[in-house]
Amino acid sequence: MSAGRILFFIALGLFGLYAVEFGVVGILPAIIARYGISVAQAGWLVGLFALIVAAGGPFMVLWLSRFDRRKVLAGSLLVFSLCSLLSAWAPDFSTLMALRVPSALLHPVFFAVAFAAAVSLYRPERAAHATAMAFVGTSMGLVLGVPLTTWVQARVSYEASFLFCAAVNLAAAVALWVMLPAAPKTKTASYGSQLAILRKPAVWLAVAMTVCVFGAMFSVYSYAAEYLARETGLNGEAISALLVVFGVGGVLGNLLAGRWLGRNLARTVVLYPVVLAVAYGVLLVFGSASLAVLLPVCLLWGAAHTSGLIVSQVWLTSAAPEAPEFATSLYISAANLGVVFGSTLGGAFITCAGMPAALWSGWLFTVLAVAFVILKIRLRATSI
Repeated sequence: MSAGRILFFIALGLFGLYAVEFGVVGILPAIIARYGISVAQAGWLVGLFALIVAAGGPFMVLWLSRFDRRKVLAGSLLVFSLCSLLSAWAPDFSTLMALRVPSALLHPVFFAVAFAAAVSLYRPERAAHATAMAFVGTSMGLVLGVPLTTWVQARVSYEASFLFCAAVNLAAAVALWVMLPAAPKTKTASYGSQLAILRKPAVWLAVAMTVCVFGAMFSVYSYAAEYLARETGLNGEAISALLVVFGVGGVLGNLLAGRWLGRNLARTVVLYPVVLAVAYGVLLVFGSASLAVLLPVCLLWGAAHTSGLIVSQVWLTSAAPEAPEFATSLYISAANLGVVFGSTLGGAFITCAGMPAALWSGWLFTVLAVAFVILKIRLRATSI
């Protein structure tokens, strides 16, 4: 079976995973209206998911990564699909929240095993290519999962937005079960050697920076559709179009950030939170009911938001090159912890001071992120 074809379905599964996690952001107004809840309550659909990933991820990965990768990948995707299917007709908000739990528990497992499977499909010298191509699915899920579910909800129905996620994950599950070969037995680094990186202050500073970056991103992004609806008065289809532009900006932002990181890692990481803060300022000043004005605003916002993924991941893994897999697991946990903090604090700011106050939560996290980056740079300078 063609490695490229298998890699496509691994990427499709990653897309489906992130569509499940963040697709609810795009239909938040519909969820709020359907269940009669507050914006802050609805934000917990993202926050609870991320909290479970952050808290249970390492344990789930250690447990399930010992099983056959084909069963783990296909089984996880089937769970994502089933939970999405049931969510379409959840009778109340509590049930909808409960249906998020199984997917959240399996999120880090699928993520870790999917990337290992992608790399195993190619020769060692092409491992970077395999990782990059698999990451396309993650990026597309993050930047296009939201606008696509928003578009489906606006054009078809609320239920159809969940059925869309269910169909994507089911298709990926069937394809990987049929196509993916069995994994060879390989030796992994000892737990002790991987855990040793936790003794490095630079790693903890990078973890703190990652938490703050994701806190800054998701203080606002968790409420993106609701923010645009309230502050601009645009309908669901217009907001869906803006979120697509946001996604396009995200792809471009990741490409640019990747180039800049290769040229000067420290400078790019220091400047990233500043760029995100500027994007929030532009959103506050120029956000209006004019679609023509909002298109470049959302393009900038998307580029600034999504480039935080690669910036924070490279920064954290660079602090522990001797244990890249374990450092990646720390990145996943830190990122999701940041989503929890961001969505929670953003919701609290909205409750206390109105919708635009979410931007202040974002700005607070950007300041903290810059501080942790500078501390890590100074620590490295003094240790030389």
